[in-house]
This record gives sequence, C-alpha cells and structure tokens, in this order.
Amino acid sequence: MTRPDTDTGDTAAPEVLDAPRAPERPEVLRHHGRERVDEWYWLREREDPEVIALLEAENRHTAAATAHLQERREQLYREIVGRIQETDLTVPTRRDGWWYYSRTVEGLQYPISCRKPVGAGPGGALEDRPADAAGLEGAETVLLDQNALAEGHDYFALGGFEVSPDSRWLAYSTDTDGSERFTLRFRDLESRQDLAGMVEGTYYGLAWASDNATVFYTRPDESMRPYQLWRHRLGTDASEDVLVMTEGDEHFFLGVDRTKDGALLICEVASKVTTEARILDAADPEGDWRLVEARRHGVEYGVDHQNGRLLILTNDEAENFRLMEAPAAEPGRARWSELVPGRPDVKLDGVEVFADWVVLYERAGGLERMRVMPSPGGSGGRDSEAVTVELPEEVGSVWGAGNPEYSEGILRFGFTSLVTPSSVFDYEMSTGRRRLLKQQPVLGGYDPSRYRTERLWATARDGTRVPVSVVYPAGLSRDGRAPCLLYGYGSYEHSIDPTFGVARLSLLERGFVFAIAHVRGGGEMGRHWYEDGKMLRKRNTFNDFVDVARMLIEEGWTSPGRLAARGGSAGGMLMGAVANQAPELFGAIVAEVPFVDCLTTILDEDLPLTVMEWEEWGNPVEDPEVYDYMASYSPFDNVSEQAYPAILATAGLNDPRVSYWEPAKWVQRLRHRSTGTGPVLLKTEMGAGHQGPSGRYDAWRDEAFVLAFLLDALGVD
Repeated sequence: MTRPDTDTGDTAAPEVLDAPRAPERPEVLRHHGRERVDEWYWLREREDPEVIALLEAENRHTAAATAHLQERREQLYREIVGRIQETDLTVPTRRDGWWYYSRTVEGLQYPISCRKPVGAGPGGALEDRPADAAGLEGAETVLLDQNALAEGHDYFALGGFEVSPDSRWLAYSTDTDGSERFTLRFRDLESRQDLAGMVEGTYYGLAWASDNATVFYTRPDESMRPYQLWRHRLGTDASEDVLVMTEGDEHFFLGVDRTKDGALLICEVASKVTTEARILDAADPEGDWRLVEARRHGVEYGVDHQNGRLLILTNDEAENFRLMEAPAAEPGRARWSELVPGRPDVKLDGVEVFADWVVLYERAGGLERMRVMPSPGGSGGRDSEAVTVELPEEVGSVWGAGNPEYSEGILRFGFTSLVTPSSVFDYEMSTGRRRLLKQQPVLGGYDPSRYRTERLWATARDGTRVPVSVVYPAGLSRDGRAPCLLYGYGSYEHSIDPTFGVARLSLLERGFVFAIAHVRGGGEMGRHWYEDGKMLRKRNTFNDFVDVARMLIEEGWTSPGRLAARGGSAGGMLMGAVANQAPELFGAIVAEVPFVDCLTTILDEDLPLTVMEWEEWGNPVEDPEVYDYMASYSPFDNVSEQAYPAILATAGLNDPRVSYWEPAKWVQRLRHRSTGTGPVLLKTEMGAGHQGPSGRYDAWRDEAFVLAFLLDALGVD
C-alpha cells in the first residue's frame, strides 16, 4: 500500500445532512431489581443491514459536517508529513551474528525488516557500535516487507516476529481486518520463501525452542481470551499441532515467551491481579512444564533466568513490588530470597537481565528512572550498589530499546520528553559512560528552545496532589486566552508518560498548551495510585481529570471554551464521564474508541474479555454495590439534558476490545439529549479495529482530521 497523495475522503463539499437518528427500540435491562432502558440496544446486531447502514450514514454525515475543514486537514497533513523523515533507518541491534534493523521508504505505509551480517566490522566497544545500518558491510537481507504483505488489504498489522535461535527461520503472524486474530507463517530466511503450512486463528506471542524446529504459540477463545498453548513443528500441517495446555479460568490470559539467555521457555497465565508461571527447558520442547509457584489471589510475579537462577519480580508482601531470586531447579516460593526490597515510595516496574547485570526500571515521584545492579559473582567490575543511570532530562520517558544479547555489557535505552524527540542511547554498564546513537529527525527546522515543559501539580477535591505534564510555546502569557488540549487515560495501571509528538507541533505552533493529566487509575505514582482509581474508587479518575482542568483554567493556562479534552479506549470512557460531570469546562471533546457503555458490557459475560475485566471494574453481575456504583458513572447511562460541547467519537467495526456499538449508541443519546449547539460526530473505520488505520500515512491523515476538528471547535485559525 502506498501513500495517498490526496485526501481519500470526499473532495467535493457534500451537502450537510441532518445528523442520523437511529430508530428507538427501547430494551429494558433488569439486574438486582433495578431497571435501565436502552433505546439503541439493537445496534449490537452487526449482521442487521440497518446497523451497517446507520454506521455508513454516520460517516457520510461526519464527512459533510467537516467538509469545510478539508483545506485545513490537507494543510495539517502536509505539516505532519513535512516534519517526518519518510525514508529512514532504525539503529541496528546485534543478535547472534547479525545486525537487525528496519527501514521506511517515502511513499510506503509500512516498515521493512532487514538484517546484515556482523562480520569483522564494528560493534564491540561503546564507540564502535553502529548508529546507522547504511554504513555496515555485507549484503542486506530483507526479512519481511510489510508493504508487500499489505497489498490488497485496507488494514494490516504484524502480531508476532521471532527469528529462530540459529537465525535460519522467521515465525511471523499477520492480521488484515483489525480483529486481532492472526495467521501464523514460517519463512526460510535463506530461500526467503514461506513454508506451505500456516496456522490460522492465533494470538500475540511466539517462542522458539532450541531445536530451531519447534514453535509455541497461543490461541484465543470466542471471547478473544488467549487460553491455549500449542506446539507446532516446522514442515508439518497445522492439523498436527499439539495442544500443550488450556487455561480454563476465564479471568486469566495465557502467554508464552523465551528467556533472554535462551535457556527456558515461560508460559504465564495472568489475571488483572494474579499470576502463575510454568517453565520448560528450551532444549526439551516435548518435556514437562514445571510450575514456579501456584497462583494465589492478589499475588503477581514474573520470571526471567540468569546463570542458573530465576529472578522473580513480585508484589508478594510488597505493594510496589520487590525482586527475588530462586534456584531454577527448585523455583517454589519456599526458596525465594530477596534481592531488592519493596519500597513505599518507589515502584519497581520491570527488570532486564544480562549475564553480569540486572537493570531495574523504577518510578519515583511520578518520574521514570533506571538503575543498574551488578550480578553476584559477575564480571561487572562494580560493587553491589545499584547505580542510577543519568538521563538527559528529569521529566520524560525512558525504556529498554532492544537488548537481545544476554552476554552484552552495554544497555541500550530510549528516551523522550515533551520537547525532545525519541532518542536512542548506549550505556556502558561497567563505567557509566553514555553515547547518543540517534535522535529522531524533525524536519523543517524544529527548535526545542521555542517551547517550555513543566511538571505541575493540581489539588483534587479530596486533597490528593495530581501530577500534570505540560508543554507550551516560550513566552506564553497565562491570561487564559491560550487554547489547550488536555489528555488523559487513567486505567489498568497504564502510565501516560510525557513523550514527544511530531503532530503535536501543529498545535504548539498555533499557541496551544498541551497537558497530560496523570490521573488515578494509571501507574504513574505507584501501585496505590492505580488501586485508588479502580473498582469502587473509579470516580477518582474522573474527578482528578476535571480538577486538573479547573486548575489549568484558574491558573490562567486556558479558559472554558478554549479547553479541549482527548482520550481513547478506557480514556474514552474518561471523556464520556467528564462530559457528563463538567461539560461547561470544555469547548471540544475527542473520544477515540470510547468504552462508554461500560456497565452493559461488563454485565455481558459472552462479550470479549468481560470476565477478566471484573478485576478492574468490579463484578456487577453478582454484586449490587458494584452495579450501582458503575451505574452512577457509566457515560452512556448518565447522558442528561445539558449543553454538551462539540464531540467527535471514533469506532472500529472489527474492534474486539471496545465494540463499535458503544460509541454509536452514545452518539445517538447525546444527540437526543444535548441542549448544546456543538456537533456530535461519529467516524467509524469499517475495515479496522481498536487501533484505527494501520498504515502510517493513513494514521497521519486521521490525526490531521482530529486536529482540524479541534481547531475548528475551539475557534483557532
């Protein structure tokens, strides 16, 4: 699929049609002696031609209602593309005698995965590691050209991509409709041909055994819960695959992985609050999987392998997690001993293992950091104290950025902030020396000194201090006249960290303030921050966001009518809740694939992922208190006769996570009850799922559409 040079929507200005009004067919929903009436319950009947006709009518209406923005959309699209180096290379990563990297080509939607042999060239010392694959010796091998695979499809996504230990074979999986059900294929990297056999209906997650012929993968059930582990042997038909294990408890996902040192395979089953892991000698793919520790409700743990021991990251007797070790031969809880204790003010988010080092990924005071700890008996050359890695800026986001080699003594990490483009560093763990390999180019003369970024704190109505990350043009006058976009999520302990966004520059150049409300329900401030924004404390998430908005107004960053809000998925539910609570604060709201009919969905055990979601939201099926609490904030159920701001909602017809009918029903009820004058629009991707358009040019066009809507709704030129 190639880049569209012109807008793929209607180019002629269509007549603005009346907003679609779906027929009301009231359904009385009864639970615990309570009744709710849903006038558009019938929209879940996807096979009903009237449903598809409504979604198509909504798309035509949205196109007509925004036709006057076409020139602005094109301008914004050109601005976004004009800042991006369309033909580019990632920094190469060394693994098993090869340099792996991907490249993009101007005009092509998807990346191309490649490798070159390490040979006798650079790559050992910190100064010798290559930053650009273009200068590497040896012929390039194209492993996978996603553009070729996407030909003929409106949507394309890569699920798994795993090279065998001997570097000969590639296992990869693809999705061409957004349903997140993948087709698994196997490619001979010498002949560059796929084997005849393929496996349909797989999920995320692949792991090779050490024999280079056995691959483990997972399958989802009808509710899209990965619940089975299967074993496939290269060259055999999928009908011969062996079912290894099935997880019967609907609260649990099943996944498979391989330790970095290649010694073990790990099968982990995990609910929202509980984990259980089994391990297998990677050299014995038909052997017995050994239990690490039996599941105990509320106890989470994850394992990796280092020099004959398991490293275990767990919240067992440590709310913010601690690091334990146990002999791999006897991994049960009775043999666990503590390496890094739990701390009330520091969340241990993750661990990365090397032969001589352990890297700790932590959060303290709402900020991310890394610490490097020598392994006992290793050759790291430091004492046992963990050393904090110095980062370019205090407020930003940091992550491990491709460290596949277990014996490596150099940590590669990525860093970005609201003003600093994504950057790749190498860090020599024995000396603490650091080298910048690449910073993502921003074309057109981007000057970070033109912008300022800060960490603010808002006081929520219950006295809790809520962190807020902001970026804004230098010299901004805090007189309330600046337009502002406030972003939020606040669920599943997922942190929305401050990162750079090329498309966001189009807002900043027009005088915008961009802010992230790090509300409760996320993971920014530790496990307690998450616990205080879920289940029967979920309202804290919504209250925090509204109180951040009020702080921004009171302190002169913006003003009502000049403030917009944006969020997606569970963050889209946040948008619906704050629209009901404080519509007067916002001039516009963008809710992408919003989880706005949450109570009806969580009551339906037959819908994808519902049962395991009970540990996030509560179980309204069995608990009247949970039912009443969710009913008090469910965005769809609480739409009332008040003046709502301009609202843009998006959906994906094939979305397995948030069904298309949630935003479709919400939009209908908003239209019937809102006394405001702003438009209420729905834009549905008819051939995609939860992630929206898959190609990069399509995604940039989609972003230009959203930005044009926001600028228009806030009255910004």
